[in-house]
Amino acid sequence: MASALKLNGKQKAAILLISMGREASSKVFNHLTEEEIEQITLAIANIKKVDGNEKEEVLHEFHEMCIANDYLATGGITFAQDVLESALGRDKARQILQRLTVQLQVKPFDFARRVDPMQIFHFLQNEHPQTIALVLTHLDPEQASVILTQLSEELQADVARRIALFEQTSPEVIREVENFLETKLSATIRKDYSVAGGLESIVGILNGVDRGTEKNILGNLEIKDHKLAEEIKNRMFIFEDIINLDRRAIQRVIQEVENNDLLLAMKASSEEVKKVIFENMSQRMVETFEEEMQYLGPVRVKDVEEAQGRIVSVIRRLEDSGEIVLARGGNDDILF
Repeated sequence: MASALKLNGKQKAAILLISMGREASSKVFNHLTEEEIEQITLAIANIKKVDGNEKEEVLHEFHEMCIANDYLATGGITFAQDVLESALGRDKARQILQRLTVQLQVKPFDFARRVDPMQIFHFLQNEHPQTIALVLTHLDPEQASVILTQLSEELQADVARRIALFEQTSPEVIREVENFLETKLSATIRKDYSVAGGLESIVGILNGVDRGTEKNILGNLEIKDHKLAEEIKNRMFIFEDIINLDRRAIQRVIQEVENNDLLLAMKASSEEVKKVIFENMSQRMVETFEEEMQYLGPVRVKDVEEAQGRIVSVIRRLEDSGEIVLARGGNDDILF
């Protein structure tokens, strides 16, 4: 029998909304953020068919969570635990409350987010790369960027790779490292059961470091793990970010890329992106592009994404050669 335990939170939410139907699901969407709506919509789009057993388990889990939440609101966690244990047994009650109360606890290393990153760096610089990576994944990207920049060049790449490949860390390990920093920084901490790290984490950190640090890390990663380095690069700058380039850079990109790629990329881009690109074309070129876009017809998402990817590769190549400059964090001196 298929098990909903193998599904992540977004997949469970998607199955729940599919099961609820369009009208009820649309009402739920009214209470979500734009980011949550995008993530769940993507999860729904990736589900071709809802397995009956998975649907039943998801609905059952949702029902249990709703009941447990009512108990929490009525009499607190102790009351909820007593009632759930009586109804479902101790192990099941703990599982439900563990999932439900995670959101009520302070996130790991909350104390560190209020500390000067240089203080944290002094305590971490001689620690094992895995320990450094664990701490950085739980800090704000701005703090982590400062600390990563201060590490030695060899250590920078090692730590960056470990962050990108992070999947899940046990609460015991998190608590041990938290206790280490608690002793050093004399702060109050609380434990959280969470997954941190991954590509989004390292991308957020690298977007805040200076160009020299970024080049060193990505250069070393290219040697050790080419595929990972390319994935990180692709997430650091996307086609829509072209609006953040200055006029000279945009004009240089237009000169360098293939017209067919630019045409495809713009076909599915926002009006803001089209406006910025057209403003940096000659009037004749604008008229040509507008006419060709009208007659282009429907295009496959895959073709658009590949075209945009080729343009992003050109942009990064132009930056590497010093022909254009991408705005970033850190200590880069950028002239406009």
